[in-house]
Amino acid sequence: MFDYLIVGSGLYGATIARELTDSGKSVLVIDKRPNIAGNVYTKPVEGINVHIYGAHIFHTNNKEVWDYVNQFATFNRFTNSPVANYKGELYSLPFNMYTFNKMWGVVTPEEAAARIAEQKTAAGITSPANLEEQAISLVGTDIYEKLIKGYTQKQWGRPCDQLPAFIIKRLPVRLTFDNNYFNALYQGIPIGGYTKMVERILDGIEVKLNTDYFTNRDYWNSVAEKVIYTGPIDAYFNYSLGNLEYRSVRFETEVLDKPNFQGNAAVNYTDAETPWTRIIEHKWFEFGKDENGNDLPKTVISREYSSEWKPGDEPYYPVNDEKNSTLYRQYKALAEKEDKVIFGGRLGEYKYYDMDQVISEALSLSGKLK
Repeated sequence: MFDYLIVGSGLYGATIARELTDSGKSVLVIDKRPNIAGNVYTKPVEGINVHIYGAHIFHTNNKEVWDYVNQFATFNRFTNSPVANYKGELYSLPFNMYTFNKMWGVVTPEEAAARIAEQKTAAGITSPANLEEQAISLVGTDIYEKLIKGYTQKQWGRPCDQLPAFIIKRLPVRLTFDNNYFNALYQGIPIGGYTKMVERILDGIEVKLNTDYFTNRDYWNSVAEKVIYTGPIDAYFNYSLGNLEYRSVRFETEVLDKPNFQGNAAVNYTDAETPWTRIIEHKWFEFGKDENGNDLPKTVISREYSSEWKPGDEPYYPVNDEKNSTLYRQYKALAEKEDKVIFGGRLGEYKYYDMDQVISEALSLSGKLK
């Protein structure tokens, strides 16, 4: 008999397992996948730590979280500076003076701000009601048309004027030459990959892989006093109220017999015609070198294709529109009636979390449980 059964070995489940174990509780972790680490799972290929479920760059302003993860990994100095490719034209992301200079030929921040204001006024936007209007009010019509519209519609599978404005509000816009995408005090990639970091978090804790909680739920509930469930909340209730919607991502990954494909970790393809949203070149998360500092002769790239989620797909991004938010609240009401099960994490709470937020939430919950 365990004190806690934790369903899922991603960052949320692993952090809670570590904290509860260290407080003297007995913990069992199960995961339906053949590997730990959830969506931050990395796998070595040709000496390169490949982000199997998409690029993950750790960034935070939370010193408590930063200190916590540094117990389990040494982080490199990787800075996220994506490039936008619009039909062969390359632009700096996030939107900054390099972007504005390339787009309009402006040189000073005043010129850039004036051009944005001019285009916002021409569009007649005073109170943005959707993503399209919000984007134009932030960066003007030209940048919206070239660098936002096509990419966003591919990402979400919906026209920009049918998406809520808040989605684009987190996109950085700077009247400086700072091309660091994240405005975070701490940033980097764990040396050796995320899987190694999660292995250290779970060190000494019993973990059963290839184990689906739902195939024998009554048994798994019987082995522990409490269950912490990190899977999809609607799946737990057998989709009885309907499916919550997600966007999913499909990856085409290939090894190339060359040392350099695109010269950057992430290149976004922002035109509507290119079927993929971006290409990740994994070696540049660790500066093209192995753990011993040696140059790597090959490279690994992943093309990402966004798609509408259907049962059986991996759920990535919750679609937090009014319809789905209402449905989630109904599932949450059911969850609150469960005496034995605690729901948490990105899927359990139907919420988009950055990695540092996941860890912060896990530390908060485990603190209450302890």
